[in-house]
Amino acid sequence: MDRIPVPAEYVLGPGDELLIRIWGKVNLDLRVTIDRNGQISLPKIGAVNVAGLDYAQLDSYLRAAVGVLYKDFELNVTLGQLRSIQVFVLGNARQPGAYTLSSLSTLVDALFASGGPSATGTMRRIQLLRNNHLRSEFDVYDLQLKGDKSADVQLLPGDVIYIPPVGAQIAIVGNVSQPGIFELKGNATVSSALDGAGGLTGVADAARALVERIENHKTRRVDEFTLDQAGMQQPLKDGDLLRISSISQQFENAVTIRGNVAAPGHFPWHEKMRISDLIPSRGFLITQDHWNVQNHLADQGSAPGDSRSSKQHVDMMADLVHTNAEINWDYAVIERLDDRDLSTRLIPFHLGNAVDNPASGDNLPLQIGDVITIFSRADLPLPMEKHATFVRVAGEVEAPGVYRMNPGSTLRDAVRAAGGLTSHSYLFASQLNRASTREMQEEQLKLSIDRMKRDLSTSAPIGTRGSGELALASLAAPQIALDQQMHIAAQEKLVSQLGEMRPTGRVVLGIKPDAMAEEDIPDFPLEDGDSFYVPPRLGTIQVVGEVYNANAFRYQNEKTLAAYLNDSGGPTRSADLKRVFLIRADGTVISKQSHGRYFSGCFDKLRLMPGDAVVVPPKLKMSGGFMADLPMFTQILSQTAVTGAVVGLMR
Repeated sequence: MDRIPVPAEYVLGPGDELLIRIWGKVNLDLRVTIDRNGQISLPKIGAVNVAGLDYAQLDSYLRAAVGVLYKDFELNVTLGQLRSIQVFVLGNARQPGAYTLSSLSTLVDALFASGGPSATGTMRRIQLLRNNHLRSEFDVYDLQLKGDKSADVQLLPGDVIYIPPVGAQIAIVGNVSQPGIFELKGNATVSSALDGAGGLTGVADAARALVERIENHKTRRVDEFTLDQAGMQQPLKDGDLLRISSISQQFENAVTIRGNVAAPGHFPWHEKMRISDLIPSRGFLITQDHWNVQNHLADQGSAPGDSRSSKQHVDMMADLVHTNAEINWDYAVIERLDDRDLSTRLIPFHLGNAVDNPASGDNLPLQIGDVITIFSRADLPLPMEKHATFVRVAGEVEAPGVYRMNPGSTLRDAVRAAGGLTSHSYLFASQLNRASTREMQEEQLKLSIDRMKRDLSTSAPIGTRGSGELALASLAAPQIALDQQMHIAAQEKLVSQLGEMRPTGRVVLGIKPDAMAEEDIPDFPLEDGDSFYVPPRLGTIQVVGEVYNANAFRYQNEKTLAAYLNDSGGPTRSADLKRVFLIRADGTVISKQSHGRYFSGCFDKLRLMPGDAVVVPPKLKMSGGFMADLPMFTQILSQTAVTGAVVGLMR
């Protein structure tokens, strides 16, 4: 407050400091303070009484006082340090009490200093009392809602600001700019109350307003009226609740399209409107996501041969699947509200006919409020014959790539689309990987590993049964306890390694070992995202696991499994010879345990094919049901469909 200009109507009083400069026939440079008597002392002039003067009167008053003794002089006077005043804020204030303020302070300044009215204090009739008389009455609403400070009054020492109890109040809820509780003043009407609440919002229903009222502190009643001129002038009373409703969400002239469309939303309805008016062409339904993905791919363009370019080709199938949200052209539906019982009717129609042939019966007429839903194959999965399929064909074919196959196409059709097989193709070891199969294999693998973990948790070594039993077992057979601990650790390691394996979704096709022509490829139905790889003819056999020389050996025609085991140095002492198994190049698994049940002694005489892998597992002392079933173990390994993963597991 010390740095703001002093208003002309400022009243001087004891404690104010004056800075006086006089020059001419008399020279004075004074800093004087008005004393308790309201006077200042000027050299050669004497005491001058200035208290009670307005600041605007001070200059002329001092000129007259000095002019009594001197002529021909100039005078300049300003205010220096201003005095402090004490006022009282009483009644229903947040912090009532005495306040020492600057002499420039006003009633509003005192209200801010005291925190303003409390929850029980009025905001419409704040009184300024001076010398026990009402000097002014201030309405905070004028300041808060209108910015009107014209009724503000400058304070004098000893002023009392009294905040009476709150008066009549109403509440306004609903579609107004500032809902809340408001204090009434005078003869309040709906119009004045809405002005205090900031007016109606854009969605307020002017045709319907409600007032809930308590009559004589006994009963409640509600009145409904429109916000016309007469309704705005309705009087409001203490305790009234004014409720402003919103207009209906219903569009009076619109139909809605949603689902797999480029621009879902509301569109204006007109007389004789039909589906073809809303969907003029098939291209109208191409979604923004499709173009966003295409633009994103263009932004990621890179030179051929660099790492980014190769990664984009790897992700091509995922991009195609993402952007290929095919529309179900055979089925779309109109949702229509039945006016009789307000139930929803579904009116299906053939979308393709409605768009391509406006004269067809599928081009149905539309009514106000209709909702047309367009489905994609993600919403309603289509039968295989109804949607296109993207398939990757790689390896020993004339034109490897990604091909869009027609509905009902088979694996043989995909190979033909890729130009057919080369002379180096090895159909027996070909791999068909499928997303749906991979998901099922992942779930089966998870269930198998969970069962292994449960079995493992129930098979604890002797040492974990109790300190007394551990000491007894250690004294009687220390090697047994050590062996059990080692076996449990080995089983835990095996379960951990199995948990890191990721199935590829390979589908075993059952192609004959001597297959060489396209006709040998099965007419297997394709799924979107399938990947078919035809390797070149392999020339090795792998022997892995518990053998002395785990390695890849040259394939020799007519050579048996036992012969390749001999080439690897034979099984080690830790090998489990009862559970040796063979992973064929086509993904099938033959175990010695299961094969021996029906063909005794034939397992070792099996003739191997190029790309086969012989796996010799280690001996593991099973506890309870932990991997007691060998077919389950071999199945988990074969689901990887990658011999290298099995090799890493057995090493």
